[in-house]
Amino acid sequence: MGIPDEWASLIGAEFDKPYMKELRAFLRQEKNQRKYIYPKGSEIFSAFELTPPEKIKCVILGQDPYHGPGQAHGLCFSVKPGVAIPPSLLNIYKELQADLQIKPVKHGCLLSWAEQGVFLLNSVLTVEKGLAASHQGQGWEIFTDKVIEQLNLQPHPIAFVLWGAYAQKKGQVIDTQKHLVLKSVHPSPLSANRGFLGSRPFSKINDFLVKTGQTPINWQLPEQAEYI
Repeated sequence: MGIPDEWASLIGAEFDKPYMKELRAFLRQEKNQRKYIYPKGSEIFSAFELTPPEKIKCVILGQDPYHGPGQAHGLCFSVKPGVAIPPSLLNIYKELQADLQIKPVKHGCLLSWAEQGVFLLNSVLTVEKGLAASHQGQGWEIFTDKVIEQLNLQPHPIAFVLWGAYAQKKGQVIDTQKHLVLKSVHPSPLSANRGFLGSRPFSKINDFLVKTGQTPINWQLPEQAEYI
């Protein structure tokens, strides 16, 4: 496991800690038992590779990677081109259209957001095929808590988007005097109608970025999915 140098200076020490060694051993054991793990090894840290800490304008915090074939590629809520758009992402697109009149695209790849400084972080970075939440409690949460802690200490203001109770609990360390913290229920079809739809997060993020002297995000995804 490895991350780019810009991140290593902030969280590189985590990789030498006992919990991370235990996590690596767990992942090796899972693979030795011929279990399919998503995303593939080279994509586990895609969010870190695409979005250096000093360029982060917005953090969207997810929970687990998607556990279906070809879906997860290291960015929360995003799926690879050619894969059906998951229900939660369809609701995100629906709210994006209502908020900023941005017409939804026909793919679910959020790469262009990541390249503009939207850090699409899952709390847990791996999952077993077909088994949601199967890698929870193995150490990833400790690692991503440290990531959030370090981002909270960044000198520039960041918009943190916490959808659902899980994300909100994880984001309790964030300094709301310096950063923007947006909370609502999760965009899942099970909860979206109880406060996600109509919450207008995208315009609020851009208003905050402009107010703090930063360039707003172009939330319009390209018609043809980019991919790495």
